[in-house]
Amino acid sequence: MPKKLKIAVLYNEPVTGNVQERKYVTEAGTLQSVPALRRLRRRARNNGHPEKVDVSELGVLEEMEDIKNALKALGYRATTFNVDSNIFRLIDYLREEKPDLIFNLVECVANESDQEMNVAGLYELLGIPYTGAGPLALGIALNKPKVKEILACHGIKTPPYQVFRAKDKVELDRRLCYPLIVKPSREDASIGIADESVVYNMSELRKRLRYIFYEFDQPALVEQYIDGREVNVAIMGNKRPIVFPISEIDFSGLTDDMHRIVSYDAKWMRGTVAYDGTKGVCPARVSAEEETLLKDIAFRCYRIIGCRDYARVDIRLACDGTPYVLEVNPNPDISDDAGFARSAKAHGLGFNQVVVKIVEYALERCR
Repeated sequence: MPKKLKIAVLYNEPVTGNVQERKYVTEAGTLQSVPALRRLRRRARNNGHPEKVDVSELGVLEEMEDIKNALKALGYRATTFNVDSNIFRLIDYLREEKPDLIFNLVECVANESDQEMNVAGLYELLGIPYTGAGPLALGIALNKPKVKEILACHGIKTPPYQVFRAKDKVELDRRLCYPLIVKPSREDASIGIADESVVYNMSELRKRLRYIFYEFDQPALVEQYIDGREVNVAIMGNKRPIVFPISEIDFSGLTDDMHRIVSYDAKWMRGTVAYDGTKGVCPARVSAEEETLLKDIAFRCYRIIGCRDYARVDIRLACDGTPYVLEVNPNPDISDDAGFARSAKAHGLGFNQVVVKIVEYALERCR
């Protein structure tokens, strides 16, 4: 394994909803410490206004710290850099630091997730190797309707859907019937998904569409709600990718009136019923036939969308056993408590081993 290579871990600090929160989060462009991050999380939960802080982005800060520490423990020279709205600042940093490799955790620019792919494009233009998916795969994966179109062309099932824009007349396609689930069409990390996202009539549908248009200023994706189990399939590698043991989301801790979905609260808001009631189980309790089918579907998605180095595919298993792909996630969260790490552990890989393999896969592509 190469030693003493310089690896720059690039990431986003949170962009909060008001000036006072932003001052609290950052000082001179840098979060002071992980304890400060945790205090912010507690504050966000306790003040009753969690919408002011994107906790999914805060999670990236912890992931960044863990990756930096792992790289140093593995013998690399690791630096970190917050990618904000000033791209010239990023270019200057890369020119000065001259990293041998970028560990890419960037998910947006100036809080615009659509710009994620363009940052990877900048790495390409500057000729700097980086981990994870390329610009095209990142752009496609963030556009949920486009992913569904592409997968359908390859015979892979996704829930029936319809896209609505703010000016559209709300008339449902004949293929769709209630209940439906309403999501932002260009977000990830369960942003914009809540228990109220599942709707049962036109009035609820209109209300949720208005919420998506107002809060996210983007088209809304309306999908057939698939009642059933949800599994995650983690994959790592390029020439001969490894499909890890399947992980399942156990919804049994949710109350009877809650929908069995991975909402934003379930994914990020510790201390909520949704978070505490959804636990990852790995390996999932599936038959040998189901395991083979699910891994084959995930592997095909990995190749079709153009994922590299590592990714995670989320699949819903309907009550009749039919698998429907929900999302393809390039560059997923690899934090120790995340689904990808859970599957990696079941495969026998610890966090540091996952980090070094991602680095090695990225370097192999550049040789």
